[in-house]
Amino acid sequence: MSQNNDEGRPPKDQPGSGKQGVFLPEQVDFTTLVLGFSSAALYYLGDTPIGGQKVKEKNLPLAKQNIDILGLLKEKTNGNLTPDEDKLLSQVLSDLRLRYIETSKTC
Repeated sequence: MSQNNDEGRPPKDQPGSGKQGVFLPEQVDFTTLVLGFSSAALYYLGDTPIGGQKVKEKNLPLAKQNIDILGLLKEKTNGNLTPDEDKLLSQVLSDLRLRYIETSKTC
């Protein structure tokens, strides 16, 4: 018996189904990876709630770690990204670094 329903989606009790408010993409690609680290950095900067929960306390070291991971990813993938992937990563890094500086001034 097939794991997928007629629409190619996993059954409701499988990852990716959106059950219990959790959405997992069916396919993980470079964009998903970048946006995942970006979301984590924003969360630790106090900007983005994850799962509907506000961060209780900003955590600049964890925000910086996620930003640094994206920087490392940019360095190690130099010349191997599509133009769209490179633009996304550059823009995300620029935005996060600026937001980190702004947030660190107020903490």
